[in-house]
Amino acid sequence: MNREYVDLRSDTVTKPTPSMRRAMAEAEVGDDVYGEDPTLNRLQEKAALLMGKQASLFFPSGTMANQTAVKVHTLPGQEVICEASCHIYNFETGTMAAFSGVLPRLVQGDHGVMTPASVEEAVRPKSYYLAQSALLAVENSHNLAGGTVTSVERCRELGAVAKRKGLKSHLDGARIFNAAAALGVEASTIAEPFDSVMFCISKGLGAPAGSLLCGSAEFIERARSVRKMLGGGMRQAGILAAAGIVALDEIRPLLPKDHERAKRLAECLDASPHFEVNLEVTRTNIVMTHVVPPLDAARVADSLRGRGILCHSLPENAIRFVTHHQVNDEGIERALEALKGPF
Repeated sequence: MNREYVDLRSDTVTKPTPSMRRAMAEAEVGDDVYGEDPTLNRLQEKAALLMGKQASLFFPSGTMANQTAVKVHTLPGQEVICEASCHIYNFETGTMAAFSGVLPRLVQGDHGVMTPASVEEAVRPKSYYLAQSALLAVENSHNLAGGTVTSVERCRELGAVAKRKGLKSHLDGARIFNAAAALGVEASTIAEPFDSVMFCISKGLGAPAGSLLCGSAEFIERARSVRKMLGGGMRQAGILAAAGIVALDEIRPLLPKDHERAKRLAECLDASPHFEVNLEVTRTNIVMTHVVPPLDAARVADSLRGRGILCHSLPENAIRFVTHHQVNDEGIERALEALKGPF
């Protein structure tokens, strides 16, 4: 991508930093299928500690990690209770059905946040002719809802409902460190009520690839077999893990700055007659704005591209902007100037 662009399409566009590249070049590696990659083992140990779980496993992508969790936690013909706009249902190509043979049971959340009552209501009664509820999946922070955060109290309530109803629970924590920064808590506090949790190192943390799936030692051992089934067993993956370790050590502390920039962007958008933003739910690095008719989101995005600003237009006349550590204050100011129009 041309360096003159301010790229706010997603935090997935981040590139490895010089220190990540050095760590990758110097990484001590081995064959991870034999469990012999020391750098990857260090990353997995670090991930488990950060999430407060017994063990973790490295995956090429968050989708593979999420779908492995679904496979381990369910049996064919069962149901996964999840929020209607969540990633695991909307953007993972129907893999829960195609690979695990399970159905989603959708719950309408409030800006992506489910209530304990709505989850309890969605649990199927025990009957031989009904698909049985097996898993509760929660997303925190929530991408499509605009980076909204589920509170620690709500996470505990949802986890308690799952346990009481005999369900397993999984947290899609692709951006859990953003949620933790917004809530002012450790990521392990958010993850604690759930049987498993996935987080990405390739989004706002800036590593080139990879996600970690964390849970009990038994869960991770079963997940290892599923990962192999999906073709996710890599060899000298320590080269990628080295960047992940740097990302967790050096970039994770910078996330609050991304949130500050997102807040400034959101406030300026909301003050414009062309855009509408729900400032109450804009708490992390994602800004979701609706374009005021007769303007069209796709046309506005094209106009912004012509002025050097990249964003992501969405259905329902919306645009998503995502801040990250490779867009500095100057970049945000350039974006704000471009957003003055005309369109």
